[in-house]
Amino acid sequence: MDPLDVFMNKSKVLPYYQPIVSADNQMVVAYDVLARYEGSEGEESLGWFFHDASIPDEYRLELEDHVQTLALEHYLAGDDHLILCLKYNGVLLAKTNGENVLKRLEFYQEQGLDLTKVIIGIKEEQLDGHLDDLKHVFMYFQSLGIRMSIDDVGLSETNLDRLALLKPNIVKVNLERFHEEAFSQMYQEVHHSLSMLTRKIGATLLFEGISQFNQLNYAWRNGGRYYQGLYLAPPRETFVDRELCKEKLQKDFHHFIVYERKKMEAQLQLTEKANQQLRITLKRIEHMTSYDEMVLAIAQDCDEFAFRVYITDGDGFQQSSNAEKDENGEWKLRGEGRYKNWSWRPYFLENIVRMNYEKRGILSDLYTDIQRDERIRTYAYPIKDNLYVYLDIPYQYLFEQDGLI
Repeated sequence: MDPLDVFMNKSKVLPYYQPIVSADNQMVVAYDVLARYEGSEGEESLGWFFHDASIPDEYRLELEDHVQTLALEHYLAGDDHLILCLKYNGVLLAKTNGENVLKRLEFYQEQGLDLTKVIIGIKEEQLDGHLDDLKHVFMYFQSLGIRMSIDDVGLSETNLDRLALLKPNIVKVNLERFHEEAFSQMYQEVHHSLSMLTRKIGATLLFEGISQFNQLNYAWRNGGRYYQGLYLAPPRETFVDRELCKEKLQKDFHHFIVYERKKMEAQLQLTEKANQQLRITLKRIEHMTSYDEMVLAIAQDCDEFAFRVYITDGDGFQQSSNAEKDENGEWKLRGEGRYKNWSWRPYFLENIVRMNYEKRGILSDLYTDIQRDERIRTYAYPIKDNLYVYLDIPYQYLFEQDGLI
């Protein structure tokens, strides 16, 4: 579609409203305002128009004003005053210091608009080169009660420092490209970091672009409080019943919880199996004084579920060689690991303290082993004072058990 055709037929450009649903109460709590062109062949998204730098700024600003004015008038004419999310071009927002948006919002504030019910969203890709200006805009808008969001996080390389600097109220993660489980596994560490960051800066995670059941599950597992996408509800010309998605979400949440419980039970069963085996093995080898002898004995007794075994002290210094299973299934000692320090690993100290307190082993979460380039888990067990054994469990074993992946 030609941009000039769009601009010359502004009367055909209308706001559509896509519901945003809360995990808390499974109710519609907000609407994302989207621009649509209603032509002879049906409605068409105009997202491209507002982000095409070849279109003059004044054209994009005028059409933005048109869509948001219609949306705000529709909003104030109704009774169900939920939250409105208004998209805006970050580059234009920085250039104008947000004056166009603010004038419009202040005009409607005089007619009853509650500014705390407004979210201004810009795309993450538009932050480049405008951080200082946008930081001032964010802070000023937030001081007025307007919430700010950074949208489409995850479609490009995410810089967590920028999010921490701007401190948005909402971080919107786009899942449009997450159709395959293998692809989403590539990013789950990034999204876990995002979840931790948003918690620390007081922001909330919203997952958008949800078009499938597994994407909703992914959003739920990764700390999403709000959800948006075709799987829940498409954009419409009007507002919807707040309970539109309640029954669907409650059923889906039940499936998620049942599945996660099975995973937790499987992890507990593996932990208990390893605990029992280590208790037996350690009694048998308590007379041994060589750490290398100990790791070989432990490895042979735990051959079913381990491919690497080693011993460290409480400061993280490795005291033994690595006992590793070769391609023929034989256990061999590899001395290059001895005296390396592993205290830099995430959760190392926490796990040491937990093992000392609980007097039992701990199973790690899934992570990628650098040497093998595969996802594994590690089981750690306290041998005696200030001495701990670590068993690395291969992906193949985890895959063959229900609930361990």
